Amino acid sequence: MLRRLTNAQRVDWLRLARAENVGPVTFDQLIGRYGEAGKALAALPDLARRGGRMGGIKIPSPAEAEAELAAGAVLGARLIAACEPEFPQALAALDPPPPLLWCRGRVELLDRPSVAIVGARVASAAGQRFARGLAAELGQAGQVVVSGLARGIDAAAHEGALPTGTVAVLGGGVDDVYPPDNARLYGQIAATGCVVSESEPGRTATARDFPRRNRIISGLSRAVVVVEAELRSGSLITARLAAEQGREVLAVPGSPLDPRAKGTNDLLRQGAAICEGAEDVLRALEGLRGFREPGERYATGEPAEVDDALRERIADLLSPTPVSRDELVRAAAAPAAQVFAALVELSLAGRAELLPGGMVAVG
Repeated sequence: MLRRLTNAQRVDWLRLARAENVGPVTFDQLIGRYGEAGKALAALPDLARRGGRMGGIKIPSPAEAEAELAAGAVLGARLIAACEPEFPQALAALDPPPPLLWCRGRVELLDRPSVAIVGARVASAAGQRFARGLAAELGQAGQVVVSGLARGIDAAAHEGALPTGTVAVLGGGVDDVYPPDNARLYGQIAATGCVVSESEPGRTATARDFPRRNRIISGLSRAVVVVEAELRSGSLITARLAAEQGREVLAVPGSPLDPRAKGTNDLLRQGAAICEGAEDVLRALEGLRGFREPGERYATGEPAEVDDALRERIADLLSPTPVSRDELVRAAAAPAAQVFAALVELSLAGRAELLPGGMVAVG
């Protein structure tokens, strides 16, 4: 249920979110099962052992969690847990939401209507001009513009929305300015907009952090506009995540002679709405319903008991190809609560990977 955490509960929440093999899905399952992060932390070693883990599981100490909180405070940043009223409603509606979010700047922007604008890092001058102008027009229409502070289209979108409000989502910590030549833009956003990240302050982004960043970019937004993108592009990942999350996806058409238009033109072939200006985006947003209320998301449930035979049967059903949890329930011919509990144990042991969208693969 929605609640504001005490300092001790915040430390426990942070420790659980940073524990080894605890991703958003496992975290969500653990909180739903135990109700409190502290109780889940106490259960982790035994759950991992039952899942087949031979050694101990790495859990940050209270001192390490306190150090992360102190590092954020030095930056003037704030940690918001997914159970707290201030957590962005759009992100709380995801299945599952990120467990926590570091925020630096105007947190209130995160609950205003938002549109993401993303695209190529090596963008054309025309593409950057379009993104900058589109962001300015959307801002004047009351939309907050969300992007990833990358070179090219991202930076142009942030620049266009600076006067009206923009949110930069980072893969590293909220102090990880990448690329370095966007340092001035980062300072402007931190002062007048908002910078957010799932990662701890001081962390430098690695390749595995960017899919999580892209999920937050789309999750904060009611629509995602892709301005320029090659066929193998992180922007197309953001567009796919947006579609999975029930957000609107729009693409700017481009010349077939420009490789930066191949990704956007392909999105249009797949059914994305065309974007030739702000009016197209605003039209796509008409009639969209708000996000569901997250108040009862974290409800305490009775822990389900799992026997060894069922756990190993479920492990044998897993493969590198993701399959839905519902499909595993059918294949295992077992109660859903027991299957989900077994998957958490296997995940903590590193034998299963719980993916957003209810999918599971072998770990």
